[in-house]
Amino acid sequence: MESLIDIQKRLLPDLLEVMQKRHQILRSIRFMQPVGRRSLAQNMGLTERVLRSEVEFLNNQDLIDIKTSGMMMTEDGIQLLESLETMMREVSGINVMERELKSLLNLHEIVIVPGNSDESPWVKEELGRASASSMKRRLKGNTIIAVTGGSTMAAVAEMLTPDFSDETLFVPARGGIGEDVKNQANTICAKMAEHTRTRHRVLYVPDQVSKEVYKSFLKEPMIKEVLNLIKSANMVLHGIGDAITMAERRKTTDEDFEKITDGHAVGEAFGYYFNEAGEVVHKVPTIGLQLEDLSHIENVISVAGGSSKAKAIRAYMKSAPTGTVLITDEGAARELLKG
Repeated sequence: MESLIDIQKRLLPDLLEVMQKRHQILRSIRFMQPVGRRSLAQNMGLTERVLRSEVEFLNNQDLIDIKTSGMMMTEDGIQLLESLETMMREVSGINVMERELKSLLNLHEIVIVPGNSDESPWVKEELGRASASSMKRRLKGNTIIAVTGGSTMAAVAEMLTPDFSDETLFVPARGGIGEDVKNQANTICAKMAEHTRTRHRVLYVPDQVSKEVYKSFLKEPMIKEVLNLIKSANMVLHGIGDAITMAERRKTTDEDFEKITDGHAVGEAFGYYFNEAGEVVHKVPTIGLQLEDLSHIENVISVAGGSSKAKAIRAYMKSAPTGTVLITDEGAARELLKG
């Protein structure tokens, strides 16, 4: 028997399109509030004329308030939005995409959030919210969570709440890579511990070093202690990077950059650069977790979104442990399914 949603798709497709548009407007207001009409229209790719009529409708339904500072959600609007989430996943086909991607990438679990983080920055907050939920479901007693750096991980940190076990410890999966301090693993671990009211440790070493320096670091008692904690992690939370972007961010030497481009690398994770076939074409000598360590870790959560990350996600997943959980967005998922 067809579901009510399937029947509506066939008989009243216009109704579902209007519902989806208004749902997207409500979600955008919630993440951007207080927000002006012009800013919202630009963010959503709508004309101000079209948005004006929709906003007036939502205001008349007491779902939003329009103030001089901008539009904001009402309590009724927030409750309606939360009630709509499950239905809108079915309407937009996200549930179907999750099933198809699990089969395509040979993974046990995939979570897709609505939107495309390349086009709407607030979608990263949705990725963060989904990641926080996934992490909490996997907490068991003394949990050591190793976390990499990056803007997506920083967004996850902002979404964490105090309802984590006080036996949780956050550790950086690797050293810093010289990027913006707020996106370094040490900073993100500290922020995660602050938001969850738990503990964290830091690893004050560069991301990439020579073999000689690496050996000398291992002799330092404090560094050795943190590295042992990292290797003992029972959960890993990490991003997946675009190969060229990461190579440029690391200020890669001309020689290594040539290896990455000649090898047609499209994705990067844990200092490994992958081509579209999932083959490692270059590896950065890093301090911290290595790719081979992941097979011994119970929970590995990969977080990456945006249609531009599709190739990187596909490449990395060919080497990822089969138990990996992928949290991504609609933009990346649609692009992955095209491939």
